[in-house]
Amino acid sequence: MNIVLFDGVCNLCNRTVRLIYKNDRRSKFAFAPLTGDAGRSLIERYSIDTSADTVVLIQDGTVFTKSDAALRIAKELRFPFPILYPLVLLPRSLRDSVYDWIARNRYNWFGKRDVCMIPEGEWKSRFLE
Repeated sequence: MNIVLFDGVCNLCNRTVRLIYKNDRRSKFAFAPLTGDAGRSLIERYSIDTSADTVVLIQDGTVFTKSDAALRIAKELRFPFPILYPLVLLPRSLRDSVYDWIARNRYNWFGKRDVCMIPEGEWKSRFLE
């Protein structure tokens, strides 16, 4: 299973998790907020640098962040998201510059919650918390 670690108070991040969940054709992804117990445990286990504002994908024991994580996630989702994957051919510095710009502005553009998203119903089985 692939694990997506995300900022649980960020509205953009929460919407993205919902989008992944709804378009994950083979239930390949599990989710954990970065600040939750499972997220902190995985951060420690894989020595993940959390100083950068980023989504984290742990795939087959390898950690991916920023645009690498986003594009690898898109590749596994239902059409049309996989058509984004060829963007990996662009230089990482360019891709990550765009990612960083969005990350820096996400709270201003999309807002944030006071508390982390709590999954309900069928969602619970896909969350590691």
